[in-house]
Amino acid sequence: MNKSSNFYVRLATKDGFNTSVRHITRTLDLLDSCGAHDNIADEINMLLAEKEIEAEEVQSVVNMLLVEKWGYTVVSKNISAVIAKASLVADITARWKAVDIVIGYYHPDLGFIVLNPKNPDNAGIIAGFRKNELVVLYAGDKAKGTAVADKARAALSALVDILEEKNTQIPATLLNGANVFVPRVKPAPKKAPRVKSAVRAVRVPAAAVQAMPVAVQAPAPLPTAAPAPVISTGPSKMSGMVSVVVSNELFHNGNVEAWKRIIRSYNAKYPNLQVFIYYDGERIVDINTLFKWGKVKHGNVIQFSVAGENIQDLAKLSRYFRQGASSSFEAFLHGSPDTVMTLF
Repeated sequence: MNKSSNFYVRLATKDGFNTSVRHITRTLDLLDSCGAHDNIADEINMLLAEKEIEAEEVQSVVNMLLVEKWGYTVVSKNISAVIAKASLVADITARWKAVDIVIGYYHPDLGFIVLNPKNPDNAGIIAGFRKNELVVLYAGDKAKGTAVADKARAALSALVDILEEKNTQIPATLLNGANVFVPRVKPAPKKAPRVKSAVRAVRVPAAAVQAMPVAVQAPAPLPTAAPAPVISTGPSKMSGMVSVVVSNELFHNGNVEAWKRIIRSYNAKYPNLQVFIYYDGERIVDINTLFKWGKVKHGNVIQFSVAGENIQDLAKLSRYFRQGASSSFEAFLHGSPDTVMTLF
């Protein structure tokens, strides 16, 4: 128990007092809104998207309601591997009607996030899990509390095996109960009223067109590719991991410089979006290290994801990265090292 002299210090200031009141109010509101068949992770992520709760509050709220209030069982583990087909997690756990389940994941870039493993929309988040990162798993029943502790422990043990892609036995006792996943019905988007344009078409003389300045020419367009799914992770969003296969004989200094210019061009167009690069399960902060290691060769895979609001041009970014990792990287090296190409 905290000593009084320390526990109440934050309440001695107006900002601290108001912050505490808001946090308590939000926690109680979430308690009231989260019904018997609702998963708290789905509720929290909806509130985060609507900016009605702060990301820093999530861990405290989850522990207060799941553990303290509803008596859920908790297991923490640094996962040693990650399941290759993340969609299987929802396929399997959706049948576990005996317990409600929440996964908490300490994302290396976004912090603590929570998700409902029974919700198939969360497969993209699970696919982005990295080995050796910490997950906190919760299982229980809001109405029955600790009475389902044995079933909860069995469910969490099986869930760990599934996340690490190990063989596991699913107890039959998990298959019957009231904890059924019900997809949310998304409201239809409202149509914006049609506004008649007052701008008339203007005919530009051919001579004037010839005199117009020409922008920096981008490399020739590459074949289209399906964009990676964008996943909600609270106050911001992060795309799923996108893999880029190195087709050059070596990911050398020229490839590195091409990638740096591609990222610079992307950031110039979308300054509020951030590109994360990963290799061999680790985040690469300095992209130059991919060349210095000398380990990234033909056939190796580099991954990337994008975080921020309103993520755009993932497919185009992926295409440029693939070209930058090929023998055609020189298309991005025209101009001085400070050149910002118009790629997006």
